[in-house]
Amino acid sequence: MSKKILAVYFTQSGQLGDIIDHFTKPLASSAGISVEKLRIYPAKQFPFPWSSPAFFEVMPESVEGVPVELEPFAFKEARYDLIVIGYQPWFLSPSIPASSLLQHPSFKTLLKNTPVITISGCRNMWINAQEKVKRRLSEAGADLVGNIALVDKHSNYASLVTIFYWMLTGKKDRKWGLFPKPGVSDEDIANSAIFGETVKLHLQKSEWSGLQARLLEQYAVNIKYSLMFIERKAGRIFSIWSKIINKSKKRSALLVAFKYYLLIALCMAAPIILLVDAIFFKPFLGKRIKKQKEYYAGVTLK
Repeated sequence: MSKKILAVYFTQSGQLGDIIDHFTKPLASSAGISVEKLRIYPAKQFPFPWSSPAFFEVMPESVEGVPVELEPFAFKEARYDLIVIGYQPWFLSPSIPASSLLQHPSFKTLLKNTPVITISGCRNMWINAQEKVKRRLSEAGADLVGNIALVDKHSNYASLVTIFYWMLTGKKDRKWGLFPKPGVSDEDIANSAIFGETVKLHLQKSEWSGLQARLLEQYAVNIKYSLMFIERKAGRIFSIWSKIINKSKKRSALLVAFKYYLLIALCMAAPIILLVDAIFFKPFLGKRIKKQKEYYAGVTLK
């Protein structure tokens, strides 16, 4: 019996489209497997390249998961054997178009009792976004069987510079000829086909247990303690900021304040907090940290 896959994603730069293309290539080229790709678009497009004010303007709605209208879309099938969802985080949350898709009635109906694999492409922080995606999938009755998180593997501060360069100019080249190229590397994008091969084996058997463990062996997910630590703290703080901004009549001023808070927190406060943690806390929390990393690397929901 033919296996039907839906790969649905949102992208502005095209990076997620490239990831989906490479990931699904081993599946689409196999007999008995059909792959339907669907790129979604918001009815009102978000700018790319972004301006700084426009980018920070979407922070509260990203964090709160406020949906927007999407351009009409349709599925070729009533049911699928597997749904692949490609998304990117915005402000430690799934992007607004991705969040809107997960809340769309027709897509939620399609998700019910269906195996799902999530694929994210981002700078380096995706844990909070994935937790929110997990909750949306659980609410829809979907069965999350795998997760792949592709990141920019350069240093946190180098990637901070390059991501803003890419985002504000639309250029995916080396800033000043000195910094690395922004985003997920071309090599890692191409290598996502390896994960597609692994998924194909499980799809052919209709057996999903053990898939995420195998993907982890192939480094589909890599959790760095320092980034996990920062993101867990930042996720709570972003939530507080978003609620304050949404309730205030001084939205523009608060968004500017948040922008500078974010830059100071990332560049100045985070290194100090990490140093204090490394000296006074981390050495005594080995088991707890291990459990946290194992949980975030998996597909279960607390």
